[in-house]
Amino acid sequence: MFNLDFFGGVNEIGGNKILLHHDDSKYFLDFGMSFSQANKYFSEFLQPRKTNGVLDFIEFGLLPKMKGIYREDYMKHSGLPYDRQPGVDGVFLSHAHMDHSAYINHLRYDIPIYLSEETYLILKLIEDTSRVSFTDLINLKTDFQLTPRKRMDGYKRLPRNHCQKKRKIKMMKPYKYYEVGDLKVKMVPVDHSLPGANAYLVETDDNSLVYTGDFRFHGRKPKLSQKLVKACQKLNPHIMICEGTRMLDSDSVSEKDVQQIISTKIRDYKGFVAINYPIRDLDRLLTFYNIAQEVGRELVVNLKQAYMLNLFKGKGYPDISDVAIYVPRKGWGLIDNESYAFYQDQWICSPKIDEYQIHFDYNRWERDLLNQENTINYTHIRENPAQYLFRCDFFELKELIDIKPEKGLYIRSMTEPFDEETFIDYKKVLNWLEHFNLKMFQVHASGHASGKEILEMIREINPEKVYPVHTLSSSSFQELEENDIEVIIPPLKK
Repeated sequence: MFNLDFFGGVNEIGGNKILLHHDDSKYFLDFGMSFSQANKYFSEFLQPRKTNGVLDFIEFGLLPKMKGIYREDYMKHSGLPYDRQPGVDGVFLSHAHMDHSAYINHLRYDIPIYLSEETYLILKLIEDTSRVSFTDLINLKTDFQLTPRKRMDGYKRLPRNHCQKKRKIKMMKPYKYYEVGDLKVKMVPVDHSLPGANAYLVETDDNSLVYTGDFRFHGRKPKLSQKLVKACQKLNPHIMICEGTRMLDSDSVSEKDVQQIISTKIRDYKGFVAINYPIRDLDRLLTFYNIAQEVGRELVVNLKQAYMLNLFKGKGYPDISDVAIYVPRKGWGLIDNESYAFYQDQWICSPKIDEYQIHFDYNRWERDLLNQENTINYTHIRENPAQYLFRCDFFELKELIDIKPEKGLYIRSMTEPFDEETFIDYKKVLNWLEHFNLKMFQVHASGHASGKEILEMIREINPEKVYPVHTLSSSSFQELEENDIEVIIPPLKK
């Protein structure tokens, strides 16, 4: 029999950390961050301290109090015991959204992480390009290490990159059963707003379970989610752990709807158009790329998205050469004809300055992208605003100061603000748009199925028990009991 402990994801959106026990086997289904719980105590400038290892997270219930699962450097630095053997046998990762994967950073390196190839690439993207703490998702870079000084007694600190360990990454192929401990596990791809999302089917001699992860039926790949339903019917599961983000919604805007609505909106528009969509949503990037082709514009992506397109080369998304790569001014800002640096009693214009000095302002992963022939900067957009679809998220609003649009459109293609923090940011966006005379237009396709679709799916699969997770509307599952499906709202374990 399966035993389940829920350390997150109950009566909240995200934060999935579900521990599956069977005989001597213990596996986590996802190990994600609870945004709602974290936002109770922390904010952008008030973050958990790395110096305290996992203790700040455990203090507020963000991480479970469990032995044998956390990394050695965090434990020993805080004076805590470190077990020789891992306390769990692995993590089955459904996808790379932070509310499912972020806290992998805190796990010891020898706990296997089972995932898809695409999920691995997204985790690599985050690890390579992020400058925030707690992003050791593929490689564990050991903190708090000393090395002897060469010319005097004592020690000096060893940089993190000098002492790193590769995590035990186990890439799984879709629809193939794997023998994992005493479990048989199959990874089944689903349609979601991030590449590589999967459900997991788990079997033993006497029991079977489905964990849906996050999914939808209205994206670019609905057949994937439909195929999951058929696989589950064949399995005839005893237990289903199902997301319910949009249980109160009865219909959905599709990815095709988004493309058609925006194309119609801007087809005859000749002014400046800024767009905002989730940075790692490659399906939405493809939607805007198609829109740009339809209306005779060029899609502009930032450096992180260009890096991501390189990682996903040949997987059905635009090539890096198919888009324009926006290079922002960083550091001294020496990328245009309007910046100067002082040398030997004179101010030298940027084009006359050595390229190395310009590249010095950028991270190593960015520098190769600077030499692409299709890079642009703010001057290109300012001089030809009708030529581009310029991706401009919250942190890129400052680029508008350089672009100086006289007026234009701002197309927001992401979820509406949903808590106090996102409402505060949303009001700031409105202030920027008003300042630059940009009119906002909102259209978005969710990454989650509607409540109507979820209930229909569960009835088709007909499990014995359903555990609602990733939802604020667990009670909406109760009508399944009319179909003799037991709905269990599990307690949250700390």
